[in-house]
Amino acid sequence: MNERKSSGLADRIYSDILNSIVEGEFKEGDRLLTEHALAERFATSRPTVREALARLRADGIIVTRRGSGTVVGRRPDPDVRRFAPLETLSDIRRCYEFRIVTESGAAELAASKAEDDDIHAIRDAWDQMERVVETAQGIGAKEDFAFHLAVARASKNQFFITALSFIEEQIEVSMNLSRNLSFVMTLERQRVVQREHLEVLEAIRARDAARAGKAMKAHLQNTLDRMFGD
Repeated sequence: MNERKSSGLADRIYSDILNSIVEGEFKEGDRLLTEHALAERFATSRPTVREALARLRADGIIVTRRGSGTVVGRRPDPDVRRFAPLETLSDIRRCYEFRIVTESGAAELAASKAEDDDIHAIRDAWDQMERVVETAQGIGAKEDFAFHLAVARASKNQFFITALSFIEEQIEVSMNLSRNLSFVMTLERQRVVQREHLEVLEAIRARDAARAGKAMKAHLQNTLDRMFGD
């Protein structure tokens, strides 16, 4: 079996198992089929199954427990399938993991380096997001990105700005998913997101670097948890 075909099968197995978990066929704590059983089910080799399971494990969807084998660790929000193909969830998680590390550092630096104009720009971006929530016009993904970019610019370090701009497309995919999920949930969930953004803004305005970094990290981690389950 060539490498491309094997990778394609691993993608299909990943999506199939993930879909079964999202649909509730396997619940948190449930034991999955063995590698041998999965290989028979998908008519493929155990190394291919192992590749798919490794991705699910890396995404925190499944975990290996001594005495229990491989079990479901967490169930993603069932609505994710309405707004993004399941196979993109792994990339979305990786994107957020990168952003948690990068943007928390940018927020810390912004608290130390931001000038008045920078803080006004962050506040303006927050106001734009607030208008989206209040009027229920759109989902606010572009406004959300503008807020995060304004924080990066306030760091006065072009590498943070470049990093964010370089992955803008991937960020917008993840933001669209996150905000669509919030939109179909409740207004309160949208307000929770806004409060998290406001905490970042207020920490930067207070020139509290540690608080700003912590607030940004918490916001992005919370967003990831809301998609993939707490």
